[in-house]
Amino acid sequence: MLSFLVFEGDTPQAERTLRHAHLLGPESVPIPGEIKFESGLIHCTKPSAEAGALGIQVELNTATIEELNLTAVADPASGIPDDNAVTPALGRLTLATCLLPERDRPYLLSLELARHRLMLFLNKLEDWQLFDLGDDHPIMRLFEAARLAFTEAVVAQRLDGEHESHGFSAEAHRQAVRSLWLAVDAGERLAIESANRDFAPRVSGETYERTLERSPHAPASRQRATQPVLSTDRPGVAVPNRPSIGCAIAPASFSETAQKIAAESLDFLQIPMRWVEMEPTESKYFFRSTDQWIEWAVRKAKIPVVAGPVIDFRQSCVPGWLVVWENDYDTLREFVYEHMKILVTRYRRTIGRWTVLGGIHANDNFHFSVEQMLDLTRICVLVVRKLHPTAQVIVELTHPWGEYHTANRRSLSPMIYAEAITQAGVMVDGFSLRVQMGQPKPGQSARDLMAFSAMLDRYAALDKPITLTAVGCPSAAVPASGDPTLASLEPGAWHAPWSEQSQADWASAAMAIALSKPFIQSVSWQELFDTPEPMEMPRGGLVRTDGTPKPIAERIVELRRAVKAGTLPERFADPEWINTLGGRGD
Repeated sequence: MLSFLVFEGDTPQAERTLRHAHLLGPESVPIPGEIKFESGLIHCTKPSAEAGALGIQVELNTATIEELNLTAVADPASGIPDDNAVTPALGRLTLATCLLPERDRPYLLSLELARHRLMLFLNKLEDWQLFDLGDDHPIMRLFEAARLAFTEAVVAQRLDGEHESHGFSAEAHRQAVRSLWLAVDAGERLAIESANRDFAPRVSGETYERTLERSPHAPASRQRATQPVLSTDRPGVAVPNRPSIGCAIAPASFSETAQKIAAESLDFLQIPMRWVEMEPTESKYFFRSTDQWIEWAVRKAKIPVVAGPVIDFRQSCVPGWLVVWENDYDTLREFVYEHMKILVTRYRRTIGRWTVLGGIHANDNFHFSVEQMLDLTRICVLVVRKLHPTAQVIVELTHPWGEYHTANRRSLSPMIYAEAITQAGVMVDGFSLRVQMGQPKPGQSARDLMAFSAMLDRYAALDKPITLTAVGCPSAAVPASGDPTLASLEPGAWHAPWSEQSQADWASAAMAIALSKPFIQSVSWQELFDTPEPMEMPRGGLVRTDGTPKPIAERIVELRRAVKAGTLPERFADPEWINTLGGRGD
């Protein structure tokens, strides 16, 4: 069994709600298990004795500063003055430990979280080829302060005979939290630095051309070099075209304001085509709202249209009449086939890319066996291959960190599912990721920029182009509603409570990081308009309910211009801007 000691101030914590706790195995793949808190310890029960890691939500905010008697430094780029200083608040984030062997004595949670962050920083320093950053670079000075704090935590005085604290001192915890804090901040800055360096060669095509020259898999004729090429010096592929920026649009939001903003802000339009909206009543389709958006995009705006996910078994996407057939797989399979056939036949002249299936691996509404998951995936792909052979076919992976798999043993982790598709011979052109955070729902806890960037790199190992189907966070706190079990599922926050400013900052930073990756084909925001009606993420749109744009809308336009110009906005290289991300400098 793995166990972790948790401090609160100078003593072990008496009570703790475990938020977003999950177990991880090698390669950050989630594993099933049981996690509980008792008498200051987090106990983790795994199905095997192999090394494992714990992911959990941690507070790195002003309350933590006060609790541990730390001092926030306004400008960390100038250096960390003493062993009492940390950078401004980072928020309430989900973090992970390293892989740890089982032992009778507990680990100190804060120390193991810090150890993992220091290791991740060094790994990414190598992966992103940033070893030329000198010792006097602000990022490296911040990392060095984190390393020294970790050393202080390791050698801090241990308390012999103190059964309650299992031999760990409060000072060891204090320095471990400080090391974790500084390491997370240094990691975010490293992720932004990497984006700064890689963005221009990525969008100009230089990265692709360089990959072609070095790759033994390059086409014989350079004129035919229009396909992704496997990279030789980094995981994944390099895609030939400039990355594009789009947004999902609810069909019912068709208006002049929505059209104007979409035309000014987007490279492509993403139409979700949720089953509940397309066929609300069995055999009675409602095409009008979807038709008018597609007709506008193709004829007037002259921008491409991406469809899907067409089949999505999340509760909010499935029509009520289909639930009757949940336990009759053969009949359900026929419904899926017919629904795909009808939509592909109707829209194949206007759709260039189909996201055919989304999130089936989570198994959180309808429940399928592994064989049924793969069978439905194959059916959806083959329908498009047969009826629209020139289209791109994408499969969507939801909850990319895979936390759900710890509690739901009938599910598959996203990476295992994607690898199973490939091994089963299902021919997809790429995978898409749904990366949403800040809402009290499973899998939507807040993550930092280093975690986001490292997660994208893991999916690059699938050696397929990656698209982001729905990047999103809210512009204000989203209260739990509907399911009472979600009330305690605190989504966390990035640097500061969610606001229009933090939404804009997170979106611009995360999207810039994604657009700089050679394997990222496109990035799509989750929703154009906030609507009074229930939506996937309340307050998650680019535009307010009154039709006025939020700050994020201008950031999207700015990034789109940056892709065309071949360089990121100047503020991405400005340490003072980094210090105020999410309003943390307020």
